[in-house]
Parts: sequence; C-alpha cells; structure tokens
Amino acid sequence: MSEIKQSNSKAIVSLIMGILSILIPFIGIILGILGLIFASKSKKEISQSGESGHGLVTAGKVCSIIGIILNVILIFIFLVFFYFTVNMDSMSY
Repeated sequence: MSEIKQSNSKAIVSLIMGILSILIPFIGIILGILGLIFASKSKKEISQSGESGHGLVTAGKVCSIIGIILNVILIFIFLVFFYFTVNMDSMSY
C-alpha cells in the first residue's frame, strides 16, 4: 500500500485566504496579499519536504490574485461614486 502524503498546512491557509479575499469586500486586499505570501512560503516548503499540496498552492494564488483585483476595482468604483456624489451636491447650490 502506498503512503498518503500530508498536505502542507500553509497551502491550505493560502487557499482559505484567497477565497476569503474574493468574498469579503475592502479587507480582501489584505487577505489576498496574505494568501500570496502563504502560497510562496508553502511552495518552498513543499519542494523541500515532499508534502502534497501543489494544487492547493495554485488555487490559493489564483483566488488571491482575483480577490485583490476585484477589491481594487470595487474601491475604485466606490471612490468614483463618492467623488461624483460630493460634486453633484456642490453644483446644485
């Protein structure tokens, strides 16, 4: 029988942070950056220790990048909306 390799715990944390960065607005940028940090550290550990979790690392990176991009777009839309709302109030007087 073959031995089951244990998944790297930082790879799992990377995936969780990536998913949360997509789901939680504004704080998602920080979670996405943390997800990328954990993904890079876990990739190094996996190559050294031989643990499993390459797919988790890849999924964590992808989700973190998508979460960061979505949150940047969301903040940009929020700032543009706020800018035009404030300027409309000052123009009406």
